[in-house]
Amino acid sequence: MEKTIKYEEALHELEQIVKMMENDELDIDQMGEKLKRAQQLIRLCKDRLTKTDEEIKAILADADNS
Repeated sequence: MEKTIKYEEALHELEQIVKMMENDELDIDQMGEKLKRAQQLIRLCKDRLTKTDEEIKAILADADNS
C-alpha cells in the first residue's frame, strides 16, 4: 500500500504531471498512467480539503457555543 502523502506533496506531483502534459513529454502509454495518477491525486486533495473544511466548521461552531 502506498504511503500517505501530504496535501502539498500531492499538489506538487499533480503540477508536475500537468507540466509534462503541457510540454508533450509523455508518450501515449505514459499519458494513460499519468492521467490515472492525476485522478487519484485530485481525489486525495479534494478529500483533504473537504475534511479540513468540516473540521474548521466544527471548531467554529464549538467556539460559538462556548
